[in-house]
Amino acid sequence: QVQLVESGGGLVQPGGSLRLSCAVSGRIFLIYNMGWYRQAPGKQRELVANIDSKGSTTYADSGKGRFTISRDNAKNTVYLQMNSLKPEDTAVYYCYGNVRTAVGIRGYWGQGTQITVAS
Repeated sequence: QVQLVESGGGLVQPGGSLRLSCAVSGRIFLIYNMGWYRQAPGKQRELVANIDSKGSTTYADSGKGRFTISRDNAKNTVYLQMNSLKPEDTAVYYCYGNVRTAVGIRGYWGQGTQITVAS
């Protein structure tokens, strides 16, 4: 069974920084692309950033220049460094990964971590 466990959320003041981590565990053969999504109250879940297995990254416009996604393949971990946080960044942040196991390739989600940006 594959598990994605996020950490690093919390309360931060506007302009502050947070770093999220997501560790993938289980009987993994290979992890393809990994990403971070977020869902604010009353809104649909949206992509924040994505990184493929070679390290190529894409970002939603909302996070360009402020957020940086990275991964450590040796640790099966993806990170999201968030700087200059704004109140509109408040949401539950979810980690996602496309993972190959013995039964094939499928996507997995973490449980989510709350980020609140407020004074």
